[in-house]
Amino acid sequence: MKSRIFILSAMMLVGISTAVSADVRPAPIFGDAMVLQRDAVVKVWGTADRNEPVTLSFNGQTVRTRAGKDGKWCVKLEPMQAGGPYAMTIAGRKSRVNINDVLVGEVWLCSGQSNMEFRVREANNAAGEIAAADYPMIRCFTVQKSMSPVPLDDCFGSWEVCSSATVGDFTAVGYFFARELWNELKVPIGIIHSSWGGTDIETWTSADSYDALPENVRRDYGNAAVELELMTSPERVAMKKKYDADFASDPALAERWYENPGDPSTWQMMSLPREWSLTPLAREDGHVWFRREFVLPENAEGKAAMLALGPIDDNDITWINGVEVGRTVGYNISRRYSVGENILYGGVNTLTVRVTDTGGGGGLFGLPQDVWLNVEGKQYPLAGEWSYKPSVVTSAYGIVQYGPNVLNSLLYNAMIHPIVCYAIKGAVWYQGENNAGDAYAYRTLFPNMMENWREKWGYDYPFYWVQLANFMAEAPVPRESAWAELREAQTLALDLPQTGQAVTIDIGDPGDIHPRNKQEVGRRLALNALAKDYGRTNIVWSGPTYASSAIEGNRITVIFDTYGAELAVRNKYGYIEGFAVAGADRVFHWAKAWIEDGKVVVCSDAVDRPVAVRYAWSDDPQANLFNTEGLPAAPFRSDDWPGITVRKR
Repeated sequence: MKSRIFILSAMMLVGISTAVSADVRPAPIFGDAMVLQRDAVVKVWGTADRNEPVTLSFNGQTVRTRAGKDGKWCVKLEPMQAGGPYAMTIAGRKSRVNINDVLVGEVWLCSGQSNMEFRVREANNAAGEIAAADYPMIRCFTVQKSMSPVPLDDCFGSWEVCSSATVGDFTAVGYFFARELWNELKVPIGIIHSSWGGTDIETWTSADSYDALPENVRRDYGNAAVELELMTSPERVAMKKKYDADFASDPALAERWYENPGDPSTWQMMSLPREWSLTPLAREDGHVWFRREFVLPENAEGKAAMLALGPIDDNDITWINGVEVGRTVGYNISRRYSVGENILYGGVNTLTVRVTDTGGGGGLFGLPQDVWLNVEGKQYPLAGEWSYKPSVVTSAYGIVQYGPNVLNSLLYNAMIHPIVCYAIKGAVWYQGENNAGDAYAYRTLFPNMMENWREKWGYDYPFYWVQLANFMAEAPVPRESAWAELREAQTLALDLPQTGQAVTIDIGDPGDIHPRNKQEVGRRLALNALAKDYGRTNIVWSGPTYASSAIEGNRITVIFDTYGAELAVRNKYGYIEGFAVAGADRVFHWAKAWIEDGKVVVCSDAVDRPVAVRYAWSDDPQANLFNTEGLPAAPFRSDDWPGITVRKR
């Protein structure tokens, strides 16, 4: 999964607090169009001059305090019913802040890695969803990406009112979750979106909580903390400033490399498509230019065409014969560009692509069949040897870039700690892909992070998450799976109070770690909240989950908790796929399974005396057991045999 790596600024690294000034100022999360949590004590805080008197007025309440010696102040508003819009005023001796269009309703924190970061504009039916997004009572605050080795006081972003103009950049899972709540509750819904693609759970855990974990669970981060301090040296700061300036302008654009590439001997060769981690560009981030000449017949001259490049990590600008034909921002978007008339030549043509990589892997990373030009139904393959030349890359300045996984707690410090006093109803979480190789440790890391956040907020709020979807190739025979073990670790976390899980084993994409059906993900999360937090007793919020099993001869009978619904199979013959059984040799074989008297009976001709049963225990299982409400059964195993991730650390 792709990690967005942002070079740490000196201020982020040393955790400098916002400078105190005489003007009273609320924390950046308090702004126009915000949503405050109903039926809860609401804290509002900020900065002012030391000992400055501060008066806050909102919705019939007026509260007063005085800034401390450090210039920080905080007030509390008594619980309020849902409503609005209201205005909030915050006044000191010399200044006054007005915050308008404030609603009181339900506030949920949405966090995790790239499947939470995944935007509405990238989801299924994006155009229709954006056009229909007329929900002014739904608001979203997206926390700007930032890292810090020490806890920060502030995070930055702004509240956006949901509309067709704004919703495209909302977290898709968060938005569809909020929409389900709004449609049912008809009260304002606020979502605070704080996520970062390709991140480990360790970076979202506070340092004090992480350091208290058992040694066999914690990672050895080596000298990362010392190396982070080096980033604040004057030499590194100067290097970064130079890099940022060149990155923003890219001298190659001014030199028009898309028209005049200069001396061919300064360009190297690379076979594309290929992800950068396997090339000399493995340690490079920045702008790299790629060129390829291709020949078209004379009858193609001037014709319109369609160009396909597959997905590009991260961004691109593309030219044919010096004419720009498209540009895209986004690492998980397959490029398709329309080539207008009078651009193509009969004979030799030149395709130029400037790839911008902001961190981690990079480049054209699809399949060879993804890269082609189509002219009037005839397809010309473009995979193969390309020339390339970096224009602005980090190695040119000796800059070492650090991502959020280089040290624990970097994202907690910068993207969670600044909001821990903001009253929320609960949290929804979509992460785990990055920790699949450490799934056994996740059994400890995940519940620890949940309890860590709750302790920082000061109360046990509801916490719901998305279990990893199906992904990668289907296994021809039963085998061990790190992804299955991570799903098991997520399920085990249900032992914590006020938790819930949205099982998505049926709506993933074996070829894409970012499945696009985020509507159903949001709906399944909302079912948990509506049933457990909002008193909707008529809702079935979970698919079948394993309760127990009994061995009878060569058969195993599995009993499920069904939460008010009945078992159902998505197969016209009633056969259940995805079950496997093993005997004392611990070798699993695919099994036949069917529903009988509300239970599932499982057996295999290859196992006379089964001792264990598993269901959907693979990366991308063929699993078709549901309930009559359409919710899938959760993957499970009846055995506790050591998995492949037990000794990873």
